[in-house]
Amino acid sequence: MTPSDYDFICKLLKSRSGLMLSSDKHYLVESRLLPVARKAGLQGLSDLVQKLKGPGAEALIVEVVEAMTTNESFFFRDKIPFDHFREFMMPRLLAARAAQRRIRIWCAAAASGQEPYSLAITLKEMGAQIAGYRIEIVATDISNEILEKAKSGIYSQFEVQRGLPIQLLVKYFSQVGEMWQISPDIKAMVQYRPLNLLHDFSAIGTFDIVFCRNVLIYFEQATKIDVINRIARITAPDGYLTLGAAETVIGLTETFRAVQERRGVYELNRPAAVAPASRPTPLRPAVQVA
Repeated sequence: MTPSDYDFICKLLKSRSGLMLSSDKHYLVESRLLPVARKAGLQGLSDLVQKLKGPGAEALIVEVVEAMTTNESFFFRDKIPFDHFREFMMPRLLAARAAQRRIRIWCAAAASGQEPYSLAITLKEMGAQIAGYRIEIVATDISNEILEKAKSGIYSQFEVQRGLPIQLLVKYFSQVGEMWQISPDIKAMVQYRPLNLLHDFSAIGTFDIVFCRNVLIYFEQATKIDVINRIARITAPDGYLTLGAAETVIGLTETFRAVQERRGVYELNRPAAVAPASRPTPLRPAVQVA
């Protein structure tokens, strides 16, 4: 791949997805895009770039962006955020929503579904604590292909072994050949839809908890600030934002502040200054947790 080809790919990815590639990521581009080139009947990446520059390239551009933005995911990744969810965020919101008995959760970079399903399993494990509450989990990602995998709820032995305790595997999955299928009850708790964080997402409504983990690290600073500020506008005044271990709002924006002793968890800094979006008509009826 020539320097000009690499530069073109970098600019394309930044404009379409916000993904920022440093100058030493040639190996990543080659490993992920060579299969795309071959699938399109092209000899190599230079031919792919020429095709991308030509007319009628939109479908191929989408394939390139999806190939480069598909990130690794596994169940209960980093563990601590799910502890905070179960032990800190949910108890406070359950008390605050005792009248409405409704809580909305957004997984903003759902990838192949392990994160939203981990949240759904955590909720199921809470049992009587959430009885009678309508809890909606909306999971989004830029890649339609990876969302189809998430919707299927089917994972390999390798995937379920990464972070998923054996007792939860046995309880919430059934084995189908060499694969594992998540239970219909857990699957029904999550709604999937495609969404690009660079675009306006106000129409999805207000959320009580937002998980936006391990995606902002790929954005330049101005994009991070913009995304965080727009998340603030759809976060309930007493809601929470959870970021990845290598991410923070500190030094970027004052819309959120860190929650003490809850690393990675943030709350609105000046709730009165943030106008939440109106709640939308649900995509379909939220799951009533028995």
